[in-house]
Amino acid sequence: MTYPASRRSLARLRALQVAGLSLSALSLGGFAVLSAPGSAPMSVSVPQGGVPRFTLLLAGRDIVYCAYRTPCRDQEQRTGLFQPPNTDTLMLVRVDAGRVSVLSIPRDTNVGEFDPQGSIAAQKVNSQYWSGGPEALTRAVETITGERVDGYVVVRTDYVARVIDALGGLDVTVPEGGIEWIDQAAGVDLRLPAGNHHLAGEQAVLFLRVRKGFGDDYGRIDHQKQALTQLAGRLRSPRGVAALPTIVGGIGDGVETNADPGLLPSLLPHLPGLRLTFATLPTRPIEGTFNLAADREALARLWGQGAEVTSTGVGAVPDVSVRVVDASGANLGPGLERALRTLGYAQVTVETAPPSGEASQTFTGTSVEAANELAGALGLARLQGERFPVSANEVGILLGADARTSLAALADLSGSRGAGLTLSRTPNTETP
Repeated sequence: MTYPASRRSLARLRALQVAGLSLSALSLGGFAVLSAPGSAPMSVSVPQGGVPRFTLLLAGRDIVYCAYRTPCRDQEQRTGLFQPPNTDTLMLVRVDAGRVSVLSIPRDTNVGEFDPQGSIAAQKVNSQYWSGGPEALTRAVETITGERVDGYVVVRTDYVARVIDALGGLDVTVPEGGIEWIDQAAGVDLRLPAGNHHLAGEQAVLFLRVRKGFGDDYGRIDHQKQALTQLAGRLRSPRGVAALPTIVGGIGDGVETNADPGLLPSLLPHLPGLRLTFATLPTRPIEGTFNLAADREALARLWGQGAEVTSTGVGAVPDVSVRVVDASGANLGPGLERALRTLGYAQVTVETAPPSGEASQTFTGTSVEAANELAGALGLARLQGERFPVSANEVGILLGADARTSLAALADLSGSRGAGLTLSRTPNTETP
């Protein structure tokens, strides 16, 4: 059963937001979006007085090693390598109509139709950078997604570590069983017990690269999304401003890009109003291989323009159940439950988790439109993938420590301060 919810009701829920995470997904590497010397600049469409429209490929690549546990002095070296680099993190970022949509592409995705006579490894998207540079990687992503890619930003892991340190580290939650990743050849020794951790740059990068403990590449992709959301939010703080020299200093020292130098200045006035959503490329296994075939039909439903339009709230509340995981450390879950029930969400459950520095967010499997509705109302990023398992017809909301500020009014609704704030549904007398 569903209940009517007016635009005014959703506006009241939005009023709970003080400083939500409505920042560009480009924020992690966004201030490094400046063209490198000698590169052909990307073209960007800028509507009259509007937000620039473009797609940008954001890729993370390994450090190259010239000998056992010995990084090459020249990180752009292409011959005589002990361990060549792959691009194990691939995100296609689309900025359009006030929304920043980020599509993560699994590293084993096949480029085009699978050729059983060809090299299996050479057909994977993560091998394209080594064989043909950022231009070949860009063309491969266009083939996989059917989207035009206007520009690219390729960042090394050591650059990402410097940025994370400059932004104050990364708060993470390690799943049950903990994490142990030891790679003597690359000098990797990461051992983390289950629970919450605050990681400095080098450890944070290892955490973002590890798959063990998260199931597979999809689990790794999901906690990369969460980390990007967390770091993007920090750019609004004084610490973020202080980090700008480190971020900008990556050009030529850990960052390859052909992005236009005027891109970021044109975005700055619009950053507070941009909405952030994440999705993962749907794929199917290719029999007899570890390669994955892109499912373009499922991608269109998940990430197509129509799937990303946030409802105005006029009409019926989506008939979904909502699971709130309260890791705020401030008992904000009951307040959010009360607000959601006032709006007509009949099935709301609240779980309490240990306080976490992870960013607040909504997450979903297939109920993308309903998750977008809640993400827009609360001013949170929306994730889709495997990290937070949700059932069909269910949307999850994670409240992290940042919710103490961004959703502070929930404390009133929880009854922990004063008389509290009440929400009431008003009849829908507005036109869409």
